[in-house]
Amino acid sequence: MTVDPALHTAGVGALEAAINRALTLDRLTAAQLGELEGKVFRLQCTQPTADFYLLPQPGRVQLKGFHDGEVTTAIRGTAADFADLATAEDPAAALINGNIELDGDSAPLMELQRTLARLDLDWEAPLVSAFGDVAGHQLAKGLRGLFSWGRLAGDSVLRQLEEFIHEEARLAPPRAEVEDFYDDIDTLGQRVDRLAARIAQLAGKVKQAS
Repeated sequence: MTVDPALHTAGVGALEAAINRALTLDRLTAAQLGELEGKVFRLQCTQPTADFYLLPQPGRVQLKGFHDGEVTTAIRGTAADFADLATAEDPAAALINGNIELDGDSAPLMELQRTLARLDLDWEAPLVSAFGDVAGHQLAKGLRGLFSWGRLAGDSVLRQLEEFIHEEARLAPPRAEVEDFYDDIDTLGQRVDRLAARIAQLAGKVKQAS
């Protein structure tokens, strides 16, 4: 199902307004969004078709139908795929083994999901008014599933997902490996500095001797 561009723009605007209204009632969540400022999230629903970009800012979010720039994280799937997360017995497994596609840095997406899951937000009203009953309901169900499963499942699911990303899928190196890598760089830098000092010392002796 393809959505008319004018309806898509109206839906994005209505959803942005609804999220920001909810944020005015939840100062803690609004403040936490500021920590994700500069990140760009692409949320692409393939059935019904809806594609928009979410840019967190201090105290609010900006939703755009088009973004000409780098994307931090992209997530793609059908509304049914997103909705299944909220009812899955094992949401982490559903996200890992399901049809949803993730591209980019997963950690900011998990933080965004965890933050927006705290909002008491009516996803359906702004989308139904823009897209109609059928498409609006499907989109609302999908977004509600995407941003509510973490609230239901708790931090254990996020830990499972993080372990999968680092250990099994190797989408990102484990934190311990990153720390070891930077330790090795520091050690190498110290050795290079000592070697450079030794070479300078020997060069001085050679100059004096000549």
